Amino acid sequence: MIPASFPPKDEIARLTAGMLLDIGAVNFNAAEPFTLASGKQAPTYVNCRQIVSFPRVRSLLMDFLAMTIVREAGAETFHNIAGGETAGIPFAAFVAERLALPMTYVRKKPKGYGLNARIEGKMTPEQNVLLVEDLTTDGGSKVSFVEAIRQTGASCNWTAVVFYYGIFEGVTEALAEHQIQLLHLTTWWDVLAVARERGTFDAGELTEVERFLRDPKGWQAARG
Repeated sequence: MIPASFPPKDEIARLTAGMLLDIGAVNFNAAEPFTLASGKQAPTYVNCRQIVSFPRVRSLLMDFLAMTIVREAGAETFHNIAGGETAGIPFAAFVAERLALPMTYVRKKPKGYGLNARIEGKMTPEQNVLLVEDLTTDGGSKVSFVEAIRQTGASCNWTAVVFYYGIFEGVTEALAEHQIQLLHLTTWWDVLAVARERGTFDAGELTEVERFLRDPKGWQAARG
């Protein structure tokens, strides 16, 4: 179970950003940009999967996520916590444990044999389900997972993530079109602010990162 008192939202964002920097989950490299899942390049990369290997950070961040869910969606809103394959599965399990709720997970596609299911675990039509993942960029995978959940007859109108890019236009609006609300702990802007406070990276590197954050499409277009 989770404590009843937690820092305000902006402090959670700052602390989360700091912890992601502490465990080496944040990477900046403008000279040799990273290739994202979309195939486009970026000078930024965050690997939230690393959280599971750091018990103290993991515990704090999952407490933060559980409390954010309670604060913004309500303590008795959900009946089931669903993780998105694959990175969302452990985080869904940690959150479900804290909220004392059943846990399920959603496959990216039917497994192709047996029951050919996308949902693993018990999910029933009367349940209100929360989708948990590690992060979101443009929200596309969230829509796919939510649609799979809704096909069971269950309701799903919320998703919660540790990290939200927070730099692409129209993400929350696109999710809202599918009746999905997004909860998150921190963004690239929070990480950039903490990195500057700490002097974690070269100042020139951070300046280039900010250029990307302010105009991702323009930055990518300029580099082909």
